[in-house]
Amino acid sequence: MNAREAIGDTVQFVQGDKACVYGALLAGCRFFAGYPITPATEIAEEMSRLLPLIGGTSIQMEDEIGSISAVVGAAWTGAKAMTATSGPGFSLMQETIGYAVMTETPCVIVDVQRGGPSTGQPTRASQGDVMQARYGSHGDYELIVLSPSSVQEAMELTIRAFNLSETYRVPAILLTEESIGHMREKITIPDTVPLQSRPATEDEAAPHVPPFSPFGRGKKAFVTGLTHQDNGHPSTDDHEVHDRLVRRLCAKVCENMDDIFQADTVRMDDADTVIVSYGISARPGRAASEMAAQAGRKVGAITLKTLWPFNYAYFAELAQRVDHIVVVEMNCGMLYHSIREAAAGNANVTLVSTLGGKVADPTAILEVIR
Repeated sequence: MNAREAIGDTVQFVQGDKACVYGALLAGCRFFAGYPITPATEIAEEMSRLLPLIGGTSIQMEDEIGSISAVVGAAWTGAKAMTATSGPGFSLMQETIGYAVMTETPCVIVDVQRGGPSTGQPTRASQGDVMQARYGSHGDYELIVLSPSSVQEAMELTIRAFNLSETYRVPAILLTEESIGHMREKITIPDTVPLQSRPATEDEAAPHVPPFSPFGRGKKAFVTGLTHQDNGHPSTDDHEVHDRLVRRLCAKVCENMDDIFQADTVRMDDADTVIVSYGISARPGRAASEMAAQAGRKVGAITLKTLWPFNYAYFAELAQRVDHIVVVEMNCGMLYHSIREAAAGNANVTLVSTLGGKVADPTAILEVIR
């Protein structure tokens, strides 16, 4: 049985968590390691049911540290591998995510966000992990963080997360929320999807990305979290080696912004005000834009699909041609600060913030615009 046969009907009415599983299977994921945590447990449950049907492996580990470590190990045998968690478990994974960055290990982490800090609100949605997804580990590094605003996108961006991870040999994070994870919507499942293989030779690799030599394939492979030379051997005392390595790790993501960054836009041609949102917050953001347009206001909307790497140039250009940017987030303001920095005073940047699992009301966004 192949992945498409295991998934079943072309049109289904499913939760976002299950849609993530469908996307992973279609993208070629054949290894999952995880630990149950609300509101991401349904991903582990579905993986344990479907992966064995297509010859894959699903393991419940002793904790989230073991889960991400198993994913890194599986990736180095050549498997496409994934884990899923929520805020507290995501915190435990951070050191190993940094290790995956340093060892250039392609893998996917799904973080179904819930209210925090600490154990917080296990059954309520939040967007409080946005900065942790980017800066949770130590040192200078770049990785890729995507955010779906519908159940359909939960499937589609999981596929994209795998393809980007394989292309750039970097962890890719799907940052969703309890609301999307547990929401049920109709989705259409494609018969085939574009699949990206790991670069096996220099010619196949993207700029700044070395070819991949998995364990057991006839080549010596040196893998270490220490600062290392191009051949993989540790070299921790040479500042030039460290400088060259870290700058390359960052450049392979940041210098491919045109390939990685995605955003949906509406009514942007003559807008003087723009609502920027992502994830579940994009729904009231788009609704407020539509209501403003019906009232004769020139209000556009941008729904970010890529959160990190942050596209400073995109928002700097936006601030040159609009008067006001309204940022809608379920936190105290995380992307808001980066957008305000990129605007550099050329446009007013205002935050609409909600906490406690509350999604912004379109009328409240309209009030800010007025």
